[in-house]
Amino acid sequence: MGLYLCIFDGEEELDGIEVGSYADYNTFRDYIVHELEEGKAGSRFPTLVMHSDCDGEWSAADCGKLKDELAEIAAALRQRPAVPFSSEWQKTAAESVGLKPQNAFESFVDVDGELLLGRLQNLVQNAFDRKLPILFQ
Repeated sequence: MGLYLCIFDGEEELDGIEVGSYADYNTFRDYIVHELEEGKAGSRFPTLVMHSDCDGEWSAADCGKLKDELAEIAAALRQRPAVPFSSEWQKTAAESVGLKPQNAFESFVDVDGELLLGRLQNLVQNAFDRKLPILFQ
C-alpha cells in the first residue's frame, strides 16, 4: 500500500505525489530525525516529522510552516553525502531517469524517480498559494 499526497479544489485534483510505501516515507522522515534533529523527533521540523502518515491532511496553515521546514531540510540535505536507496523500486525508478545521487537531497525519490523533497516543496508551494490543504491518501 502506498502513500499519495494530493491537493483538491472541490472535486478537481490539482496536484499529487505518489510517494511510495508508508515504510519508504517513514525512512525519509527517520533520516531527517536522525541526521538533522539529533534523534529528537519534531525538535526542528515538527510539521513534517510529527504528522501521522495515515489518512489526514496538512492544513493550509500547516503549509506555511511546512514550506519553511522543507527549505531548511533541502539546504541541509544538499550538503550531506548521498545515502543508498531504501527500496529496490527506488533504485529502479532512479535508474530509469538516469539519476545517480550526488547528495542526500537526491537520495530520496518518488515512484516516478523524481526527487521526493523537490516534489514535496512544489506540492506545498502549490497548496500554500491556493490556500488549500494537502490530503494524505
